[in-house]
Amino acid sequence: MKKILKITLIVLVTGITFLLLFVKFALPNVGEPESVTIESTPERIARGEYLANSVCVCVDCHSTRDWTKFSGPLVEGTLGKGGETFDQKFGFPGSFYAKNITPFGIGNWTDGEILRAITSGVNKNGKALFPVMPHPNYGKMDKEDVYSIIAYIKTLKPIENIIPEAKPDFPMNFIINTIPKKAAFTKKPAKSDVLAYGAYIFNAAACGECHTKQDKGKPVEGMTLAGGFEFPLPSGGVVRSSNITPDKETGIGNWSEEAFVSRFKSYADSGYVAPTISKGNFNSIMPWTMYGKMNVEDLKALYAYLRSVKPIKNTVEKFTDH
Repeated sequence: MKKILKITLIVLVTGITFLLLFVKFALPNVGEPESVTIESTPERIARGEYLANSVCVCVDCHSTRDWTKFSGPLVEGTLGKGGETFDQKFGFPGSFYAKNITPFGIGNWTDGEILRAITSGVNKNGKALFPVMPHPNYGKMDKEDVYSIIAYIKTLKPIENIIPEAKPDFPMNFIINTIPKKAAFTKKPAKSDVLAYGAYIFNAAACGECHTKQDKGKPVEGMTLAGGFEFPLPSGGVVRSSNITPDKETGIGNWSEEAFVSRFKSYADSGYVAPTISKGNFNSIMPWTMYGKMNVEDLKALYAYLRSVKPIKNTVEKFTDH
């Protein structure tokens, strides 16, 4: 019996060791980057600028935000320089950093390598990227839209800024290699199909990433879009994302389309000036001034889609000062 147990233990340990080695060194496996050269036409650059600044809001995390102002507007001269930290205090399983996406940071990357990173979560050196940048979402976008984003970010002013390497905690340092998946591009639906088009905008904007409570980097089951994700503010206190399901008591079920669109567009008004927020007072992690520049048609489609999701009753305490 002892001999059988010993053999079983050896087999088990060997199997686990092999599995860990496989995960660590054979993954991620999403294939080689495409051999593609993206033509930077004015139309693509304009579309990419819109997506990167107002829908996917790539520049939100990849720039510096001024947390002395409401909603943390971007600090001038920092567009794309990276450096924002996502670590354990936000509930992430390690320390992860927004990369420098100016030509200083990715100027030696091929278009195919940038495409693979954005849509499959694997960097130039074949390392897995933790989905703080929601590459699973971007891998479902229309490929032409992703091309446009790449064309745009290649026009950013180079900013010298060295970003630390990610430091995932155990066991995420193994699990992270299983996350990247090959992109499954879709075609952007016709705007006339409002619900399908709204679902496309919803995916591109990755609304679910912040509006779904997470535990150690994984969404809490049954709480999709019900809010409650906690964000410690640099100015003190903790702010929590809102419930954006159509629940009438705790979500946005009583919001009209006009109220929804107006809420966003109020931050894009030419006369809007972000108020100063003193230490320990409420602020919003939501980049209103960026999403506020989303066009009305896209906001209406997003509203239509959010009205179609499952209502979840979840009261969220918006802010606590400790």
